Amino acid sequence: MNNQNPNTHLTAIERTSLSYPARIIQKQNKLVGKILDFGCGIGKDVEILKEKGFDIVGYDPFYFPNFPTEQFDTILCFYVLNVLLPEEQAEVLMNVSHLLKPNGKAYFAVRRDIQYEGFRIHKVHKKETFQCIIKLPYVSIFKNENCEIYEYLHYTTANRGNETLSPFLIGEETRELIVETATVFSFSDKFPVSAGHALIVPKRLVSNYFELTLKEQTACWIVVNKVQKILQEKYNPAGFNIGININGEAGQTIWHSHIHIIPRYSGDVVNPRGGIRGVIPHKKEY
Repeated sequence: MNNQNPNTHLTAIERTSLSYPARIIQKQNKLVGKILDFGCGIGKDVEILKEKGFDIVGYDPFYFPNFPTEQFDTILCFYVLNVLLPEEQAEVLMNVSHLLKPNGKAYFAVRRDIQYEGFRIHKVHKKETFQCIIKLPYVSIFKNENCEIYEYLHYTTANRGNETLSPFLIGEETRELIVETATVFSFSDKFPVSAGHALIVPKRLVSNYFELTLKEQTACWIVVNKVQKILQEKYNPAGFNIGININGEAGQTIWHSHIHIIPRYSGDVVNPRGGIRGVIPHKKEY
């Protein structure tokens, strides 16, 4: 994880039985298909659920560091977000959304009994660790004084056809998600100008990018950086154009602010010099 927060793994505990959130999820019959325990710690839930016959694997950056390469029907993420800094939390949300199948479901368990937020010295390990309260904009399926469990579906799946949220969601076709955070989602452009052409969209319906809050703008660019890495690995482009159309005079046709990230390939145009200056063709050359 981030070197500002190097001891997140020290909150993992050894157990002999299934974790409390896992017992709740199993009791509600929500463990279906191929399952990933994201941030599984030392992996006790994975071990026990395998013994029960579930098709499950675990990932943890410290204990099981081989990052998954496939998508899953069900993803579990228990008590991970509470020990991460905000930028690390965003990375987890993006990774989980990217690893989840379009109609899959993820379950985030978060602690509700944290008395002190911030860095502190761990009682056992005597090293500085971090803890914070987490609230997510997803459906809560369980809550008590110690724990809350959220159920997450892809934004584009859960809200298909809901044009009140975004013109990008109109119609019965599901736009397959690339990654998502609490406030931003991304997907492939319906009419790509190159292989991998993607859109990054804030969840709040605002037409003009400059009317987004600074926090929303920052969240968009965090997703841009993540999507760029995914596109680079998948398509291996030689470069990128990144841009925003603001108002009709600048070419905007869909009135929900969005960022284009367009992979570029050697030879895709005769002369690429000038890049985005080409929005006014006769001024491209200088």
